[in-house]
Amino acid sequence: MTDTPARLLNLLSLLQTPREWPGSELAERLGVTTRTIRRDVERLRDLGYPVQATMGAVGGYRLAAGAALPPLVLDDEEAVAIVVGLRAGAGHAVDGIEEASVRALAKLEQVLPSRLRHRVSALQAATVPITSGDGATVDPRTLTVMAAAATGHERLRFAYRKGDGTEMQRLVEPHRLVSTGRRWYLVAYDIDREDWRTFRVDRVSEPFATGARFTPRELPAADAAEFMNRSLGRMQPTVRVVATLHAPAEFVAARLPQHVGAPQPLDDRTCRLDLELTDSVEWIAFRLALLDCDFTVHEPQGLVDHLRELGARITRAAAG
Repeated sequence: MTDTPARLLNLLSLLQTPREWPGSELAERLGVTTRTIRRDVERLRDLGYPVQATMGAVGGYRLAAGAALPPLVLDDEEAVAIVVGLRAGAGHAVDGIEEASVRALAKLEQVLPSRLRHRVSALQAATVPITSGDGATVDPRTLTVMAAAATGHERLRFAYRKGDGTEMQRLVEPHRLVSTGRRWYLVAYDIDREDWRTFRVDRVSEPFATGARFTPRELPAADAAEFMNRSLGRMQPTVRVVATLHAPAEFVAARLPQHVGAPQPLDDRTCRLDLELTDSVEWIAFRLALLDCDFTVHEPQGLVDHLRELGARITRAAAG
């Protein structure tokens, strides 16, 4: 193999497998001499790849962890597996890693060969994910189109369905995607309304980047998350929930979404929730039931009444 760039990529692909490669085996695989392998290893090191070498009869080369993540070389099967996994995860908001997942997916799909795009689509169409049902499902391709438009500062056009079912076309300058733990939202500047808006991504269809570039505007908030919280607060009434939970605070905190808030310990066996939430009482009741512990709701009265009615309904169903 006389093509040095191609040989380096093949060498890098071999070194990225979790094993140690003797120089003689690498030379045989690539059809070169061991001296050429040594020179190629030095080239990879100059490019920032931390290639380690060990001496002796069982010595060889391996790629070690470095201070920064170098570019990876993926074969077809690995690329398909990663894209399918990221698409499956991006379809539902995953607390803590949602934005990074969409950025990674957008980068991969931008360079994915057409033959692999077909394999990814076929595999995803043939599988049905089992979801928790506590969030709105979105098309990962919608997320990647939005993420790419926001990163590239391109105006975005899409069809949008309002809460009352009204369909309309929107032209926006996308700023950032935000996940609340249950839903995806797009924070963007609406061209027609000349103001900042938030859009539920599960209500978006047929998004496409227009190709028209824009200069990013200054967001009227410290960041997209703060703007999103303000918008949600304006759209929904705030409910103050006070409840005593008969379980340790650490047990309850591990079962609550991070954005909700932390319980306050009362003693080793009980804790207290005192939170301002913008969810419906039906949703709050559902989240409390998922905590897997006994609890007593002190307020609001509407939540107490709903839990009483729900408990009676479940009791009747269990009685047959």
